[in-house]
Amino acid sequence: MDIDKIPQWILALEQEDTAFLKNFVLKSGSLKEIAKFYEVSYPTVRLRLDKLIQKIEMSDQQKEEPFQSFIKGLAVDSRIDLETAKIIIEKYKNERENRS
Repeated sequence: MDIDKIPQWILALEQEDTAFLKNFVLKSGSLKEIAKFYEVSYPTVRLRLDKLIQKIEMSDQQKEEPFQSFIKGLAVDSRIDLETAKIIIEKYKNERENRS
């Protein structure tokens, strides 16, 4: 596949995300098998998959400004909590509106 035909959501994933996705496909989408493979609990795998889904959805919403996507990415990666992300994004939007 040509590099220009690779979907943006794939290019936005980190290496560990693509490895997880590859293993998920190789295990036929079985969360139970993935949990065994990574030697973690089923809920841990479910959470990881949910975060991966959020990253893909965020990448598909590239209409947003890069800063907003960055803040949402921090929340998805649990680097900041969701409420803090919402506050930062709202403040950013208000500042942009006030400048116009």
